[in-house]
Amino acid sequence: MSRDDHACGVSSSVLSQPWRWRRQGGPDACGDDLGLDLVDQLLLARGIAADDLARHRDPRIRDFLPDPSHFADMDKAARRLADAVEGGETTAIFGDYDVDGATSAALLTLVLRRLGNEPIVYIPDRLMEGYGPSGKALVELHARGATLAVTVDCGAQAFDALAEAAAAGLEVIVCDHHQCASALPTAHALINPNRLDESEIGAAHGHVAAVGMAFLLGTALLRELRQRGRFAATPEPKIIDLLDLVALGTVADVARLKTLNRAFVTQGLKVMAGRQNIGLAALADAARLTRAPTSRDLGFALGPRINAGGRVGKSDLGVRLLTTTDPAEAEALAAELDRLNEERRAIELIVIEQATAAAERQADAPLILVASTGWHPGVIGIVASRLKERFNRPAIVVAIEQDGTGKGSGRSISGVDLGAAILAAKDSGLLVAGGGHAMAAGLTVRPDGVEALRAFLHDRLAADVEAARGTCSLLLDALLSPGGVAGSLCDQLDAGGPYGAGWPSPRVAAGPARLLRVATVGNGHVRGIASGDDGKSFKWIAFRAADTPLGHALLASGPERRWWLAGSIKRDEWTGGNAAEMHLDDAAFV
Repeated sequence: MSRDDHACGVSSSVLSQPWRWRRQGGPDACGDDLGLDLVDQLLLARGIAADDLARHRDPRIRDFLPDPSHFADMDKAARRLADAVEGGETTAIFGDYDVDGATSAALLTLVLRRLGNEPIVYIPDRLMEGYGPSGKALVELHARGATLAVTVDCGAQAFDALAEAAAAGLEVIVCDHHQCASALPTAHALINPNRLDESEIGAAHGHVAAVGMAFLLGTALLRELRQRGRFAATPEPKIIDLLDLVALGTVADVARLKTLNRAFVTQGLKVMAGRQNIGLAALADAARLTRAPTSRDLGFALGPRINAGGRVGKSDLGVRLLTTTDPAEAEALAAELDRLNEERRAIELIVIEQATAAAERQADAPLILVASTGWHPGVIGIVASRLKERFNRPAIVVAIEQDGTGKGSGRSISGVDLGAAILAAKDSGLLVAGGGHAMAAGLTVRPDGVEALRAFLHDRLAADVEAARGTCSLLLDALLSPGGVAGSLCDQLDAGGPYGAGWPSPRVAAGPARLLRVATVGNGHVRGIASGDDGKSFKWIAFRAADTPLGHALLASGPERRWWLAGSIKRDEWTGGNAAEMHLDDAAFV
């Protein structure tokens, strides 16, 4: 490939990767004669067809929400839930302990509460009970009077637990999104867009988080009750004002922000800005968010605090916060989750240091798999994510318990289906339990079973990882002169959001520029000023880069060296006004 085929002519950057334009043809591919502005170009670069731009510029629920009846068992589940509401039955909701599980459970709790049916909510303890429903817990819910249970964000692989519940006389509806096997567990209804027998339209929504599926179930339930005449004399409860929960669960579960998910997050952020949910409002205050939240805030400020309850505290704190009607209780729960999040961070730092040291010895392997005793199982998912980012390959972190059993959590890279691999390992007898989706998975491995699992996953995933990494490039959306790095550009770029998994934030290149006042600041960050040939300059920062090849190159740069800098443009909140700075991802010599 010739040098001119690369963005800015960069075939190998400081981080040894080529730069390419996200959209074929680069920034000028659209042509001024087509009248396309920057937002349209961002949408086109993310795979939106030219005749569908209007719908995606302002993603609304009504433009993307499918008829819930397209999903297998949805109508059956809605009818059974409607019977429970009209018959005054006691309903139980069994949720997972992460953000997707908490928001799913909270959403259905609030829907049923508005219909006069106050459910029992059960969130298992991560350390004592592990992931998913157990037969013991479901039977206990039946003993407490529940005749119907709904599992959310779990249940697709709970064969034994659901069989035990059925034997006890408890009917169960599964509302999940994790990958399914060819056989399905016993349930009154099993809603999951990743069922192998799902309809074409249903399967097209396999990227929707569990909270999105719970929203569809709530929508189907209200429609069923409407058709029965339930709201002839009473107002129909609104479900659209629960989109703040859907947005939070979707972003925190790293679901791909395409089609329906983009509408969920776009509209959910608007609902959240109105602070209708007093628990979310209290959590925003605890996180010191003084402005309307963004998609990034959901993933990095609010989500981790909800997660902290399940990771290092009491697993039901998140659901209690999201469903409380007492402002004082909301404030107390938010403060406790904030405290637990700080505790989680301290634990995480220790495990990351140890896991990274172990992973360095596997840097050339197709998959990173590290295991140790003493690691807190509540943070292994976060640590796996950090290892995946550092080594650019799938990573699994396993916490070995006292009896030798290992509880593991994994994260993958684009193009490598880790959930399917874990499910195959389970089917091969290598795991006690396991499952997940393409980008994330969980597992339980028998004592002394780690090496056999490693060999299986290396063999299964090596080709996929090589192919995924072989096509890895730094993708750019636009080319700027140094004077183009300004706050006004941030507004235009933000209009193409919300950004997240599957809908990457815009990345631009700026230059040519010389680097001035380069220095290490804070916790290993590298900061400086870039001065261009146009006489303009801008601030930049490379986070946690001091001990990386990027940081070393930037710190060693002389004043005469000219650079292309690549990264995201963010408002400079310290300076204010129209000031902006670049958060660096990479750099290359001109």
